[in-house]
Amino acid sequence: MMLRYALRTIRHRKAGFLGAFLALMCAAALVTACGTLLETGLRGRIATERYAAAPLIVSADQNVHRTTVKHKGNGKTKVKHKAKPVAERAWLPAATADRLRDLPGVRTVVPEVTFLAQPLGLPAHAADDDVPFHGHAWSSAALTPFTLTAGRAPASADDVVIDRTLAVRAGLATGDRVTVQSTRAPRTYRISGIATPQGQGELRQQRSLFFSAGEAQRLADRAGRVSAIGVLPEPGTDTGTLKERVTAALKGTTAQVATGDGRGPVEFLDAAGARVKLVSMGGAMGGTSLLVAVLVVVGTFALSIQQRHRELALLRTIAATSRQVRRLLGREALVVGAFAGVLGALAGLPLAAWLYGRFTDMGVTPPTLERTAGIFPACVAVAVTLLGAWAAARISGRRIAGLRPAEAMAESAVERRRPARVRVLVGLLLLAGGGTLVGVLSVLRTEAASTPVTFLAVVVLATAVSLLGPLLVRAAAFLMAGVLRRTGPMSTLAAANVRGNSTRMASVVTPLTLLIGMTCTVLFLQPTIGDAARAQAREGTRATWVLGAQGPGVPSSATEAVRATPGVTAATEVVRTTVRVGLEKYAAQGVTGPGLTRTWDPGVTSGSLAAFAANEQTAAISELAADRLGLHVGSVLALHLGDGTPTTLTVAAVYHRGLGFGDLTLPHDLVAGHMDNPLASTVLVAGDVSGGELSAAVKKFPGVEAVTPAVADRLQADRGQENAEVNLLAMGLVLAFTAIAVVNTLAVSVSERFREFALLRLAGATRRQVLRMLRTETLSVLVISGALGTGIALAVLTAFSIGMTGSAAPGVLPLVYGTVVGVAALLALVATALPGRFALRTRPVEVAAGR
Repeated sequence: MMLRYALRTIRHRKAGFLGAFLALMCAAALVTACGTLLETGLRGRIATERYAAAPLIVSADQNVHRTTVKHKGNGKTKVKHKAKPVAERAWLPAATADRLRDLPGVRTVVPEVTFLAQPLGLPAHAADDDVPFHGHAWSSAALTPFTLTAGRAPASADDVVIDRTLAVRAGLATGDRVTVQSTRAPRTYRISGIATPQGQGELRQQRSLFFSAGEAQRLADRAGRVSAIGVLPEPGTDTGTLKERVTAALKGTTAQVATGDGRGPVEFLDAAGARVKLVSMGGAMGGTSLLVAVLVVVGTFALSIQQRHRELALLRTIAATSRQVRRLLGREALVVGAFAGVLGALAGLPLAAWLYGRFTDMGVTPPTLERTAGIFPACVAVAVTLLGAWAAARISGRRIAGLRPAEAMAESAVERRRPARVRVLVGLLLLAGGGTLVGVLSVLRTEAASTPVTFLAVVVLATAVSLLGPLLVRAAAFLMAGVLRRTGPMSTLAAANVRGNSTRMASVVTPLTLLIGMTCTVLFLQPTIGDAARAQAREGTRATWVLGAQGPGVPSSATEAVRATPGVTAATEVVRTTVRVGLEKYAAQGVTGPGLTRTWDPGVTSGSLAAFAANEQTAAISELAADRLGLHVGSVLALHLGDGTPTTLTVAAVYHRGLGFGDLTLPHDLVAGHMDNPLASTVLVAGDVSGGELSAAVKKFPGVEAVTPAVADRLQADRGQENAEVNLLAMGLVLAFTAIAVVNTLAVSVSERFREFALLRLAGATRRQVLRMLRTETLSVLVISGALGTGIALAVLTAFSIGMTGSAAPGVLPLVYGTVVGVAALLALVATALPGRFALRTRPVEVAAGR
């Protein structure tokens, strides 16, 4: 019976349930999109290209491992094993191939070296920034396999074979010459041949250049090591059986054996790393989305049920029990949630595709990681929507269902002056919890730890505002009453409405507060840390010029040419990577020692920068890293370099500008020797020399140019803006959902006031005066929401700034802040004006008679 009555109620009150339907549908779409990202991170396929013809690929272990043994009191021990990926490609000893050559079923063992090989001077239409160029030895062409379509294999160190895609796009042919920037100085090669993959289309995710075996080894610069080993089986050999034999032969080594789709992560390390990033990003977005969705949906149902207070009170007076009312509300919510969940899940699938495409375009996820479009996220979204709708209806209707019939009728006539004690108590607890999160945020000093806490604090504080909303609205109305009285009788009436209908107004204040608070936090989070980092970098850069490159980097030979330029007193090469100390990841840079104190000042607080520069077995670390690792000058720092190679160094200096220069500073040759791209990202140049002289010195190095530190700082700011755009896109869906909730809640709030507007018209108020009253109410709510949202964002951002930069100076941009408030005001005014004008189109007598 309750289900039939629920269906009739929905059919006759479509407008009243429309707001809840839209909120639930958007929530389902958001959950589906985030769930798809999460599933892609967990199960996304990375298809191989380069190793298509090799059923088995042997590679080095790309992880750093740690095993801990915990002894329990009962004599038992608990062993826990953890592994974290390294940033660069790990290489195998070349002798590993000797273990495999004589195994039964093995036809050929093909060692592989993969290294940077960027052609220079290509036409603009031939250079594809999204597709990397890799160099290999021609002897490993069989792994794809590549076959020659023109010319011959490279026979000397001056020969190179290029793939057909590069030849067609750049208009190159055999006999032409091409300059290649690899790990050494640029060198010009003669194109001896053009090759194409056999039995498959062109490689979409990479361009390949093949060199002679000796030249490939020289360019790879990894003597006695290989990046991978391909195992080609005898015809008819079972791949599973051969894998077991290869694994047994490699026992006692750290080598890994991959088959099938497992070969893709070996070939595309960035795609394997992107999986972890997508899991983290999808989980963070999904968690924040769920919290925001719960807050918005509960608020929407609360407003809807409040507008039906009289109807539900009448049910109680005609003998409907509390249980029946709760069952009615629950079934209404389930019906609305079912339709909204299914439609939202369907809408979430193309939304997920669009979002993943944008992440790919921005370089967050490589195109080699295929998006997974499974049904599981959609099913979870529908289930979450149903559960959320039912829970929201039960929570929102708890009070009206529990009242005695007489009390219910009394409250339906006049809004209750004080919110329930339980609501106030929970609100105060959440306020205290939000304050605690803000306090915790002020002591977190890593971005990875701070960012989730930042958004959680905003949502928790906004939830506290939702519960304490009636009290806050009433207090704010009291403070604004004096100002509004001076602006006319309709403003006075608006102030009375805000104060007398504080619960309804609080339902509108909550999404507006969340919108302003969350948007300001998202927009100003990156500038807060980015501005501080660039300020430290500016203060610590003593160089008069900075060398940079439009290509893969600045080769060491270009730096040597600069050092030989008259007037140059020092040139410091800088390479950047990440290393592991234990399992923790730290940003690290490698710098050359000679003349370091003339180009760089990290703000040394203990030890000596000169001592670090003079000793290749030392390191300089930031104060943050020193505190976290418990190190000081003279301590031994054990770490794994970018490719997982373990090493130990002695701490020679501790500095405070870690935000601008990274946590660890290591010797250049040590770091560069374990990087996929050992070219310098920047070169700091000191001395009395002009830009023209430096440009002349690096003229023979295409793409290398000298700029002032101010220009380099602007370029760094542009790169920081790209990171901010990624964060904005990641949270943009949540913000868009919140904006829709604002419009939805305001429209629902106004659309149910037909009778109130009609009575005002019958009492003599003109249509224009009613609209003015409505506009004043909206502006009052906007002022309250703006103050609360700004306060939440300012508190959270200030705590974030204290933790990350050491100063209470969040990077707030006044123009951007004004735009946020202006957009929120525009949304609020439009969302109230349109339904308000529609409500006033009907003659007041007809409304009064009809109700």
